[in-house]
Amino acid sequence: MNLGTLVLSPRDHVTAIAHLTAEAAAELGPLLRRTAQVVESILEPEQTYVSSWAHGDHGRKHLHIVVQPVTSATVAEYDGARSEQLQAKMLLSGKESDHAAIAQFCVSAAERFSTTRRP
Repeated sequence: MNLGTLVLSPRDHVTAIAHLTAEAAAELGPLLRRTAQVVESILEPEQTYVSSWAHGDHGRKHLHIVVQPVTSATVAEYDGARSEQLQAKMLLSGKESDHAAIAQFCVSAAERFSTTRRP
C-alpha cells in the first residue's frame, strides 16, 4: 500500500465489524476519525479510503480496518484504478515506499496522535 496507509485492528480476536462488542464499537468510531484526521493532516490527500479486510485462506481471519490516503497522482500511477481495484493493483505491484519517507511519516503521525485530544 502507499505511504500513509494505517491499519486499525482490534486487540481481541474479531472477524467482522458486526462482531464487535458495544464497547469496542464505541471506541472504534472516534479512533477511526482521529486516524483519518492524522493521515489527512500530514499528506493532504484528495480522498482517504476506509475499508475493512478480514480474509484468510478459508474465510474470515481477523478484522483489519485500512485507512489509506489517495491522491490523484496515486490514481494516475495505477492507470486510473480506484477503490478496491486500486488497492489490488498496489498490492500486486510489490512497490514499497521509501524507507526514509515511511520513518518521517511515522514520526509525524506519532506526534499528531499524541497531541490530538481523545474523546
